Amino acid sequence: MSTTTTETKPQAPSRTERGEADGTPQQESPMTARPQAEHEWLKKLVGEWTCEGEATMEPGTPPMKYKGTESVRSLGGLWILAEGQGDAPGCGPTTTMMTLGYDPQKKRYIGTFVGSMMTHMWIYNGTLDAARKVLTLNTEGPNMSAEGQMATFKDVIEIQDDDHRVLTSHLVGEDGSWHQFMTARYRRKR
Repeated sequence: MSTTTTETKPQAPSRTERGEADGTPQQESPMTARPQAEHEWLKKLVGEWTCEGEATMEPGTPPMKYKGTESVRSLGGLWILAEGQGDAPGCGPTTTMMTLGYDPQKKRYIGTFVGSMMTHMWIYNGTLDAARKVLTLNTEGPNMSAEGQMATFKDVIEIQDDDHRVLTSHLVGEDGSWHQFMTARYRRKR
């Protein structure tokens, strides 16, 4: 005697199972996030920018100057992607990529920074000041003066007006205080 089995295909949830039968909208899921005020702030960075900066690679040495450009676009209104081109001090032509977003559950700005001149991915975690002008991004990276060790850094983005912003980078020194080693001034292209 032979037995025949019938294979059934899984079916999509019905409108009732999805909570739509009575016109009630489905609850927002983590995969359907909508921009909040903190995400709106990131729009200030969107656009085409020129950059002039200087960095002190070692204490007691004169700052090295550099120029570049940056193209910043929005990703779904929730993230920004900032691709930079320029000559990094001591590195020659480089490409960089910064991502920034806001995590409502952690109530923190989050992001990353990578560059064609390095193998380390910088992971950002930060906050916006009360005046909504300064975003401080904490991170950890290779210690510039102690090979093989990690150090605490922060990048600070200050919005001066719609067409000007400044990025500064700081390192915690052996004395426990912050030391600024890089300044980049951005001007929106017209």
